[in-house]
Amino acid sequence: MSQFQCPECGYRYDEERGEPHQGYAPGTPWNELPEDFACPDCAVRVKADFEEVPNT
Repeated sequence: MSQFQCPECGYRYDEERGEPHQGYAPGTPWNELPEDFACPDCAVRVKADFEEVPNT
């Protein structure tokens, strides 16, 4: 599963963990998040601004 990082604050959305506090269950893929998804930590950046983090 992939992770996507906010370039403003460094928050990472991890598909494996989801974001239960925002209503996204573990295993929710990035492409299923709404286009108006905003960073839950800083609310400055939206989905289009996030960058995929390469798996290491």
